[in-house]
Amino acid sequence: MSEQILFEETFRINSVNQQKYDRCARIEASRDDTSFKLDINTDLYPCHEDETLSMVIASTLALDGKEESKDNDDKVKQSWKEFRDGEASLADTFDYVCYGKVYRFEEGEGDKIHVYVSFGGLLLFIEGPHKKLSTLRQDYVYLLLKK
Repeated sequence: MSEQILFEETFRINSVNQQKYDRCARIEASRDDTSFKLDINTDLYPCHEDETLSMVIASTLALDGKEESKDNDDKVKQSWKEFRDGEASLADTFDYVCYGKVYRFEEGEGDKIHVYVSFGGLLLFIEGPHKKLSTLRQDYVYLLLKK
């Protein structure tokens, strides 16, 4: 993994639950010792059971790994869409991109940890070994998905 990529894994979708909202589904996926639940906009990115999904969680979209410039409030000055207008980015090779805040870490059973990320109301819960997920101890991250 390169420096800006904090987590990278391919999962198989176990279930897609779209009962609560019209345009949003909660997908559950797993692989070996890692699993996640993710709320996803199904109008933009429809998902189905037994599909394979590649997930990357990155600290920046810059291909060279440099962090985006920040203002005095420590917020990113530009959105990821504006970033993409002028130059190539990690997002160019993915189908679904979100930017969000890591808001909680919890110890799980054994060496597992739980990481919670909010993407403006769409949530991610990921559970796995401390060794794989400890790099997610960040303030803000990008979630990138492709089938």
